[in-house]
Amino acid sequence: MSEENTPREPGPVRTARADGITTVTLDAPHRRNALSARLMRALYTALEEAREDPETRAVLLTHTGNTFCAGADLSEAGAQQAPTEAPLALARLLRTVVEFPKPVVARVTGHVRAGGTGLLAACDISVAGPGATFAFTEARIGVAPAVISMPVLPRVDPRAAARYYLTGERFGPREAARIGLVTLAAEDPPGTGDVAPRDADGGGPRGREAVDAALAPVLDGLRRGSPQGLRESKRLAAREVLAAFDRDTGTLADLSARLFASAEAREGMTAFLERRDPEWAVRQASAR
Repeated sequence: MSEENTPREPGPVRTARADGITTVTLDAPHRRNALSARLMRALYTALEEAREDPETRAVLLTHTGNTFCAGADLSEAGAQQAPTEAPLALARLLRTVVEFPKPVVARVTGHVRAGGTGLLAACDISVAGPGATFAFTEARIGVAPAVISMPVLPRVDPRAAARYYLTGERFGPREAARIGLVTLAAEDPPGTGDVAPRDADGGGPRGREAVDAALAPVLDGLRRGSPQGLRESKRLAAREVLAAFDRDTGTLADLSARLFASAEAREGMTAFLERRDPEWAVRQASAR
């Protein structure tokens, strides 16, 4: 098997190519692969290289560490010159993935939160391992999953979206597959059960093996497709998602900017960074 690694300065994204698949790895585990401006720039660069590479049939988006993507980098909140700069930047990134002329497949072995679920939903196909967890946590810091709704809502069951948007509950890969957030939930190999170890890269070695086994026929199928056939088939499958971007980008970016600038959101983000409950959270009375 031939493999070509793309030389690159150390950064938050790594790329490698093998057998027609360009693997793009989010590699900022110390920041939970949050969507910082630096990571987003590096991701754009990696995607552009894959777009121009005639040997690449598809992109495999994966991660190091125990988190696929934690969403927005809250340490950068408020650093932009215009209130809508950050939400519009996120919308552009998500649309770039949706419009990318080659299939983008997500390989998830860790946690996915908030805006990270939008990046996941923008991908055409996704496989989640037994160590993966998911949550829409925006309401818990005083905002809403505004921009990410454009790729999420056309794919996810409406009742499930209402529940998880409103409650911020965590759910696992089976539920993510049931509601349409991911394509496949890879299971631990038979007989391992809860004894399969988990590690810092999410899911443990057996969990990663399960994900790779589930991915193998998917990637093989993509290798067999023609560039034109893959491009136009993807365009058909993504039609409703792109219609949402055409219709809602401006409105949802404005909503996101307004929410992030609010007093409730400032308190929510401060509480999150300080690892405490926000002042507006309701304390449940002790059971009597």
